[in-house]
Amino acid sequence: MNQMESSLRVRRFEGLPSPDEFSSKIEPANVAAVFHGAVKDWKAISRWNPSDGGLDYLEESVGSSVLEAMLSRSGQIFYGDIRSHERVPIMNTERNERCPLEPLTEDIQMPAFLGIKTLASINFWMNMAHSRSSTHYDPHHNLLCVVSGCKRAVLWPPSACSILYPMPVYGEASNHSAVNIEKPDFLVHPRAKNYEEHSQKVVLHPGDALFIPEGWFHQVDSDDLTIAVNFWWKSDMMSNMFEHMDPYYLRRILNRLVEKEKVHIFQFQSYYFNGQNQMLHESFSGGSKFIENYQLADDASEDNHEMDRCKLRDTTEENSRRHGILQQLEPFALHVLYELVSLVHNTISVDNQNGSTESTSKDSSSPDVEKEQIVKDNPPLSEIDTVANILLAVEPLVLRNILLGMVHHFPRTLEALILHMLSPKGAEVLTRKFDEMDQQIMKEEQCEFYRQFYGVFDDQFAAMDAILNGKELFALQAFKNVLDKYLGAHPDQRNS
Repeated sequence: MNQMESSLRVRRFEGLPSPDEFSSKIEPANVAAVFHGAVKDWKAISRWNPSDGGLDYLEESVGSSVLEAMLSRSGQIFYGDIRSHERVPIMNTERNERCPLEPLTEDIQMPAFLGIKTLASINFWMNMAHSRSSTHYDPHHNLLCVVSGCKRAVLWPPSACSILYPMPVYGEASNHSAVNIEKPDFLVHPRAKNYEEHSQKVVLHPGDALFIPEGWFHQVDSDDLTIAVNFWWKSDMMSNMFEHMDPYYLRRILNRLVEKEKVHIFQFQSYYFNGQNQMLHESFSGGSKFIENYQLADDASEDNHEMDRCKLRDTTEENSRRHGILQQLEPFALHVLYELVSLVHNTISVDNQNGSTESTSKDSSSPDVEKEQIVKDNPPLSEIDTVANILLAVEPLVLRNILLGMVHHFPRTLEALILHMLSPKGAEVLTRKFDEMDQQIMKEEQCEFYRQFYGVFDDQFAAMDAILNGKELFALQAFKNVLDKYLGAHPDQRNS
């Protein structure tokens, strides 16, 4: 509960709202709400009371009827076995047939604040012993009204979907959680460890009503001999969603969830790396030594220097200008530059020692094979990615200066970084930093930066492809995470 956003907290009303207030403020917010005493004036409150002959009254009112009852083969808890369960309707507009419990409508009235809602059904719920529903959501707005006994509901907003592991969308119980809330197995469902802090608890007594918006997960405990009635109706969104718009809405929703998944990944990485970032800012004092060591190396012979020197001009004016760029970098930026250069060189050294060679020929493999290889060689989005984290920890304009430093001092290192070491996550971070940078500088400065940055590469289009292909692969991996977390689908990588 501590992490529950205030806007998602269950609202409680002692007085009843007007139809206009409910339709314009409560229902559109899609947040659960309790209305204490909402149906206390129902005749059913007294007539159906089991302790006062209520069961005899119900039997006399309904007479001899055949009902579809809710039975559970797994005991007192229903875990989504749809084949052995049916609700008992008092009224159902979705099926054009008479319901045996229709005579009971004389004892209940649709709460006035529901106005002129077109109901999908009114359902009758009664249990003779303590029972517990599974954790699930409904595809309708739901007003649950307690007539007798007590119900205890636990609620989760739709945003908690990923921690509740919904059943596969293609299955018969797609609206049910796969997590056994009573005895969760965190080895099977590790994200479910956070299910309690995202939950809210509500206790309902006779006469109380609970509005459960569509998509809200809920699990309900019922005391012995509890009787309740609930009203289902379609939300305005679903009522007005034309079938020909389904593909559009599906794509919009998936796009939104993919972007949300990207943000979630970056938030985690930022949290992990911020401590290191702060320590670097506070402790690094070797900027001048880095410059001194670089100048000494620059004065040394070509044989004693690394691969970048062969591409640089040797004029005094050029050397002075290049060294001036390093002199302008702050200590933290110099350290990041040093980290990136060292990371690339150490990786290349290891590859050389292992005798591996990288071919940059486009004829050596098809684009699809190259993409599969990138996915195979890069860690999952949840794992720590050193290059991505280094880029993530740097402000956009600072990163611009660092990259310009690499352009003028370590062009081949920059080329190797972009073409061979930039993971999908790193490509996503880099392009985001570029977007942020573009918002902070003038158009002329943008053009000059990109001219210098891409001018390093023998094939500028290869560099652009490497960044954009990596960005697309990151989106693909995030998309697969979304399918897993929100739909319970596990697409095969080869067919994605």
